[in-house]
Amino acid sequence: MVVGATLLLLLLPWLPPRRGGRAPIQLTLHPGPVRVAARAGETLLEAGLRAGVVLPYDCRSGGCGACVCTVHNGRVDLGPYQPAALSEAMRARGQALMCCAFSAGQYINILLDDGAKRAFSFANAPPDPAAPPSTAGGLIELHVRLIPRGRFTTHVFERMQVGDPVEFEGPLGRFTLHDSQRPILFVADATGFAPVKSILEGAFRRGVQRPMTLYWGVRGVAELYLQDEVQRWQREHANFRFVPVLSDSPPEEGWAGRRGLVHEAMLQDLPDLSGHEVYACGSVKMVETAVPAFLAQGLGEAFCFSDAFTPTRAAS
Repeated sequence: MVVGATLLLLLLPWLPPRRGGRAPIQLTLHPGPVRVAARAGETLLEAGLRAGVVLPYDCRSGGCGACVCTVHNGRVDLGPYQPAALSEAMRARGQALMCCAFSAGQYINILLDDGAKRAFSFANAPPDPAAPPSTAGGLIELHVRLIPRGRFTTHVFERMQVGDPVEFEGPLGRFTLHDSQRPILFVADATGFAPVKSILEGAFRRGVQRPMTLYWGVRGVAELYLQDEVQRWQREHANFRFVPVLSDSPPEEGWAGRRGLVHEAMLQDLPDLSGHEVYACGSVKMVETAVPAFLAQGLGEAFCFSDAFTPTRAAS
């Protein structure tokens, strides 16, 4: 609980959207009152601190409870937090942690024993703020790929047990869905699919009707590890299309779909990218190769968003 005062927070409804974007969320913080405009993807704490409001906080990762507040009007998306800092009874009373609202597409840093960090994107959308506290869910889904000699991934695959504690910080990053009327193109390779899955699940939940197409590139069929779920999305949402692309599928797999590099498949389908919005996520090599090609094919620089993964291996 906030020592010395109770922060009463009013979230006013969204202002009418402007062409090309949505107006910031207007927050009213008490005592005061103080008016703050929150940007897309910001936590309540970030918005208040950016506006110069003196707010209590410590860990900024949902573990200490110093930034607890009471939401008197409106809703917040509760991201990852420690139950000891925000119990279900507190949530039922309308309390929230200002540091823990996360947006689909963001990531966390896993903290290792020596202080080293490993970044992993959320692979699930934030819990539904409209759901009752007992059903909203508080799990974090990460997609972890085994990296040869990787310190954390080797631990996950070979030694981690159910119930082992994992320290992390976040949410971090701004690879989040922007508001516009443009058709959306997602380009992902391997586990670059994880933040795209988070964004798509959030978009489906909010009823986003913009056309959305996912190009997911992997080497072989087995690496399309959630292909059934993505195909289900395609059946259930008329505005979503899925294009899997395999770069190294052997003949015995019998793959009859698209082959080659994932970004090249998209460029073949869309020779003119003007008027589109592109989100590219995956290896540094893919992103650094794809983004210039997208811009050369008409994509506006302001509508190209990327998130590159850099594997970190143990020292030799």
